[in-house]
Amino acid sequence: MTHAAFTPGSVAVITGGAAGIGLAAARRFADLGLRVCIADLGAERLARAVEAIESGPAGGASEVMTFETDVSRVDDLRRLEAAVQERFGGADILMNNAGIQPGSNVFGPEANWERVLAVNLWGAIHGSQIFVPGMIARGRPGLVINTGSKQGITTPPGDPAYNVSKAGLKAFTEALQHELRNTADCQISAHLLIPGFVFTSLAAHGRTEKPAAAWTPEQTVDFMMERLDANDFYILCPDNDVPRSLDERRILWAAGDIVENRPPLSRWHPDYKQAFDAYIQKPRA
Repeated sequence: MTHAAFTPGSVAVITGGAAGIGLAAARRFADLGLRVCIADLGAERLARAVEAIESGPAGGASEVMTFETDVSRVDDLRRLEAAVQERFGGADILMNNAGIQPGSNVFGPEANWERVLAVNLWGAIHGSQIFVPGMIARGRPGLVINTGSKQGITTPPGDPAYNVSKAGLKAFTEALQHELRNTADCQISAHLLIPGFVFTSLAAHGRTEKPAAAWTPEQTVDFMMERLDANDFYILCPDNDVPRSLDERRILWAAGDIVENRPPLSRWHPDYKQAFDAYIQKPRA
């Protein structure tokens, strides 16, 4: 089975589509016969992305357009939507995938926080607000896929700006799906992609070879497609090191901080280390 949105000739728009998970998704969509718009920064990067798509099974038969877009700028997103309308007549799939992770700390420069939130959170909010009404009006099956992060759920210490941006994106995507499923005659659904450890430029940190623990972007997209066919909202991806069962434990423990009135981020609190380790080892009921 393949989701009804992946019909040959449908139109997919992917932000952050010139590399990593975005490019892997663009290649997969093109191989299925979709028309694809890759939105990203850098003309050379966009040109290389087109070459990568054209080297795939669809070859030159796939219709691909590119558009230089800074998703933190709402006017760029408006121009992107207008360009897609002009070239393809509208969009059926929107993948808000653009993201940055330059690092942050609680008392770090305000400009760093503003940039991370502008790209990771506001980029997806504005992208959805600009594209989705037209997608609904087309009356066709469609998808909004927002690329989140496990850091937006368990919020580990070390990069609070990124955590806040991805926690906000989770909440927004949940609200978006609630809105869509309560909109009359709407055939669009929203989904939160939650990657595991994926070897991309965002996660490479200077490494040139994929760590054994990491998945490739292609593996992540394969899993995403499988779970979209199953109509999952939360597409919680494992990797070669962390199975779903461990992710579930970590997520439940994080929620338990509230329910059990523990200190925030107790998983990393020395007073709770033994309790967390025992919890991870205990079989689930």
